[in-house]
Amino acid sequence: MQVILLERVAKLGQMGEVVDVKPGYARNYLLPQKKALTASAANIAQFEDQKAQFEARNLETRKEAEKLAESLDGQQFVVIRQASDSGALYGSVTTRDAADATSEAGFSLDRKQVAMGGPIKELGLHEVLVTLHPEVEVTIKINVARSPEEAELQASGKTIQEAAAEEEEAADYEIAELFEDIGSAAQDDEHLADAVEDMLPEESEEDEDR
Repeated sequence: MQVILLERVAKLGQMGEVVDVKPGYARNYLLPQKKALTASAANIAQFEDQKAQFEARNLETRKEAEKLAESLDGQQFVVIRQASDSGALYGSVTTRDAADATSEAGFSLDRKQVAMGGPIKELGLHEVLVTLHPEVEVTIKINVARSPEEAELQASGKTIQEAAAEEEEAADYEIAELFEDIGSAAQDDEHLADAVEDMLPEESEEDEDR
């Protein structure tokens, strides 16, 4: 099926191009989203008559997208989820969850603008592509954590596993120091006992006979 594109479509073509697509793709996506028209002689003629308007509208929406991109690109958004100690989520984080997280932070996004290779199933920082306009894309990070505190740790560059290992190491160090203090205290007691014994007068043989 041939359609004429009303805007740039990734991996398909630029505005004004007539391209071949599968009928289902055209009917279910391109035509309802007003990204294309069927390439009939009448529609092609209509596009040529209104080409300047389409280009002006595209330029306006692109400028708006570029302005939003300046504040959105590289931002981190926290999503709190339950997970095991190994970092595996009890569930997953989807494009809807990512869009909701950005919306809660004041950015209005639709899930269709968010692209993931698949649902996120592990704790950590995950890069996600956002299409603000056919010609404007940005990358954001979804910080998936079990608590705001863990999210802060991950944002600083540490994984949950690294933080747990550091806590365990710190606990082992405190225990080692405690035993060292106990050992030092025992040695001090021995030294004190020796010093007291040295200060006591020695008993003479006469005293022993008595």
